[in-house]
Amino acid sequence: VAQLVASGGGSVHAGGSLRLSCLASAYLPRTYCLAWFRQAPGKEREGVASIYTVGGIPYYGDAMKGRVTISRDDAKTTLTLEIDNLKPEDTAMFSCAAKYARSDGDCFDLRDIAYNMWGQGTQVTVTS
Repeated sequence: VAQLVASGGGSVHAGGSLRLSCLASAYLPRTYCLAWFRQAPGKEREGVASIYTVGGIPYYGDAMKGRVTISRDDAKTTLTLEIDNLKPEDTAMFSCAAKYARSDGDCFDLRDIAYNMWGQGTQVTVTS
């Protein structure tokens, strides 16, 4: 069973930056998408960014586009999300997820229902 362990959340002032990490176990498909999602209190979970493990092609959702960078290491075991210019409305639980993918196009689908492997979240709190 694949395991995804997220870390790096915390409390920051508006305008600050954070670097989130997600450590993936070795029990993942040979080709897959890794993604970050966030869920603010009282709101639905939304996709932030995804990346295909072959070639490392990133895809960004509208939620935080322009302020986030997704990457993964060559061993495909660590997924990173760098967030800049944090805003109070970014306060949310950030979670990493994975799904089998045949091609990078599969990673364009950032709906949470498309992902079947989830890690626990890491809380990001942004104060004004």
